[in-house]
Amino acid sequence: MDARTLAARAALPCLCAVLAAVPAVAQQLPDTVPVPQVHAPPAGNVAPQRPGDAPVPEPRPDRPSDTAAKEPSAPAAPGPRDKDAQQDAVDTPAVAPIPPSGPPRPDAAGNVPTPEPVTPPDPRSAERPASTMPAEEAACRQRLRARGVDFADRPAEHDESGCSLPYPMAVSGLGGGVALEPEALMNCAMAEAAARFAADVIAPTAKREFGAPLTSIAQASGYVCRPRNGSTKLSEHAFGNALDIASFTLTGSKRIDVILRPQETEARFLGTLRKAACGPFKTVLGPGSDADHATHLHLDLAPRRNGGTVCD
Repeated sequence: MDARTLAARAALPCLCAVLAAVPAVAQQLPDTVPVPQVHAPPAGNVAPQRPGDAPVPEPRPDRPSDTAAKEPSAPAAPGPRDKDAQQDAVDTPAVAPIPPSGPPRPDAAGNVPTPEPVTPPDPRSAERPASTMPAEEAACRQRLRARGVDFADRPAEHDESGCSLPYPMAVSGLGGGVALEPEALMNCAMAEAAARFAADVIAPTAKREFGAPLTSIAQASGYVCRPRNGSTKLSEHAFGNALDIASFTLTGSKRIDVILRPQETEARFLGTLRKAACGPFKTVLGPGSDADHATHLHLDLAPRRNGGTVCD
């Protein structure tokens, strides 16, 4: 027997073993190969993956080393552009500022309007009554009593607009039997000036011109919190420093009204009073001065530089 025959006989048992195992392997294999499923694209406006695009890896859980507490990193230092942006945010206001107004522009005729002067606040607006009446106020009241002036002290007057009368008095009589009707609220200096003027000028002039004594004076206003007519500056009435006289009454009920064109005797009487008032009072206005004073005499003690007067 040759060598080939001997080798074939030796391999025969191995071949038989392989053939015997084939049926068992065939039973474990499926009859058909499964077709791979194609998943639908994700919802939303997502473009389908094109061939050749690398798949996005799914997130994996952190490793123990990654879950350890990490120290917060310091913020990155701002670069030049960041600094410029921050500076612009600080320098740029939320609302653009209004530029200052320039000088008044001329009108179509070339006339430049004159700006209105700014009126400084009157220092008397800040006056408040003290806990004890000042000596000069008390002395003034003593002089009024000596003249026979009828008055009564009233609570202080003050207004946010600047009107102020810290020591007001309601005057109902100027002494010598001359009533002031209705009573007027004023400061003591004005009451004293009015009482002196009534005794020294009004009463004797009435006696001379009409042969009858003066019995009463009708006033149009004393203290009134308001500005001057046609102005923003406070009137002297706002400080109880003025008195408006509308008429005079004599014994026998004769009345002389303050008007623009009175009769001759009354005109002479009113003219004498108006001329004599300039000096004892710092402002004297009446019929002919302006429309606001057409029916009364305005008398006040306005403080002016060097004691100046305005008599019109």
